[in-house]
Amino acid sequence: MQTEQEIFQQVRGVLVDLFELAPERIVPEARLYQELDIDSLDAIDLIIELKRVTGRKVQPEQFRHVRTVEDVVRAVRELLADPSTA
Repeated sequence: MQTEQEIFQQVRGVLVDLFELAPERIVPEARLYQELDIDSLDAIDLIIELKRVTGRKVQPEQFRHVRTVEDVVRAVRELLADPSTA
């Protein structure tokens, strides 16, 4: 199982690659919509990329309450821990 720091680095990499964000802007408390300018369509792209990166089935409902980078990390950690999403 990956550590939370490893998952954070993976999420940071996805955000940098997909949305061309500066890595220093991507901190755990950064708000996706307000601070990183990620909109609802971007969120779908993020979910698709996380599915590719993790190899897990990601349901959009699982990300409904995600607001910060830390929330994304927590959601990915839960996905990785749930054998039913493999």
